[in-house]
Amino acid sequence: MSDTFRAFVADEKDGKYAADFRNLTTADLPAYPVLVDVAYSTLNYKDGLAVTGKGKIVRKFPLVCGIDLAGTVAESSDANFKTGDAVLVNGWGLSESESGGYTARQRLKSGHLTRIPKAFSAKQAMAIGTAGYTSMLCVIALEKAGVKPGDGDILVTGAAGGVGSVAVALLAKLGYRVVAATGRPETHDYLKSLGAAEFIARADLDKAGRPLEKARWAGAVDSVGSKTLAMVLAQTKDEGAVAACGLAGGVDLPTSVMPFILRGVKLLGINSVTASAARREEAWGRLAQDLDIAKLDAMTSVEPLSNIKDLGERILRGETRGRVVIDVNK
Repeated sequence: MSDTFRAFVADEKDGKYAADFRNLTTADLPAYPVLVDVAYSTLNYKDGLAVTGKGKIVRKFPLVCGIDLAGTVAESSDANFKTGDAVLVNGWGLSESESGGYTARQRLKSGHLTRIPKAFSAKQAMAIGTAGYTSMLCVIALEKAGVKPGDGDILVTGAAGGVGSVAVALLAKLGYRVVAATGRPETHDYLKSLGAAEFIARADLDKAGRPLEKARWAGAVDSVGSKTLAMVLAQTKDEGAVAACGLAGGVDLPTSVMPFILRGVKLLGINSVTASAARREEAWGRLAQDLDIAKLDAMTSVEPLSNIKDLGERILRGETRGRVVIDVNK
């Protein structure tokens, strides 16, 4: 590979945020022990914020954007990884405090690398990406909180997005009856193909409600936050649990203590960015076991890195569906 390659880099110019394509060499990369030839990255909500500059994601400059990457080890001074190993990175501050995956090559800390399970190709690993890995962490958290398929309906908010799509597929395969919340009726057939049994309009959740509403959900996966999460908590059954992993609707939470002290509802915060190696291995092992590859392929599209500016705008407007894999070499 040529020592010159293209990357999408966030920087500051005259005190203002600027993100664009730039040619780099390996000398421009961090002085970390493992050099990876990157094949694919992903498009996540945080990527949209970083690419467009509409959210304070990038914390130092210049920095390569992209919170995920998958590829093969090109060089390694760490005995735990050798040339040719198939690896991925989810989170760990990529595109925030560490240079990320929107590049053909990247140097990384060995402790941030996860081996790609043999069940997945690099492209499939990025079809899962941080969104799918986060979904699996949510499902595991609900299971550990005691939520079982026979307990009643499981709600997934933002169901047509990356986290939501994988959550619907996982939960349905595990035997849960899934109700999908979406503001796009045109995605109902798509979500039904992933395993959704019923639908609820996003607007029915994205509104102010009473401290306690009619109990409907045995559990939920929420990637929206704000009024939506507050409504979901108010509608959760006795001893139910809600796994919260996103803030697409806002960072506030206008709720009360009532769901927690009168119904024993559990709010489970999901941190995928700095999860331990053990939790990551558990999640990826479960994904290899529980995620239907055909459904993964059905929810996935592949786009070239050259389109990343438009894609960043589209995901912030809620116009993407499922998982978008980024081919960083196109």
